Amino acid sequence: MSNRWSISGKIVSGVKQGAFFTQLDWFQKQCLQKLGYKPYPGTLNIEISAEDIPIVEALEQNAKIEFIPPDSTFCSGKAHPVEVEGMRADIVMPTKEVRVHGNNIIEVISDLRLKDALKVDDGDTVRLTISVSNGEKVEN
Repeated sequence: MSNRWSISGKIVSGVKQGAFFTQLDWFQKQCLQKLGYKPYPGTLNIEISAEDIPIVEALEQNAKIEFIPPDSTFCSGKAHPVEVEGMRADIVMPTKEVRVHGNNIIEVISDLRLKDALKVDDGDTVRLTISVSNGEKVEN
């Protein structure tokens, strides 16, 4: 049994580090193995409201999908499945020490360029649907 949470946010430009990171061999292999796809180069950055930050923080604490780098020159991270306007994707959460965004910006990956697939651009609002199992503690 699961609960579904819905949050909305505004698409914003990133710092262009997602394209580099998502194309690393080890990250692509782990995405294929753990998520079932190789990610499109880059992330969709979504600015969420302050009231939704606790949901994302709880997801990070309870995330079962982890990305483990082959050596200490790269950071580890976590992921949680999500739907963006009904399209399957994943929120990715690098370790806090290396995050370049504030905690109000979430990064989403997919096997598609989400802006094209959803026909959206910076400034547009999108809705994310997040499913969590009953064992996960996520509060809104």
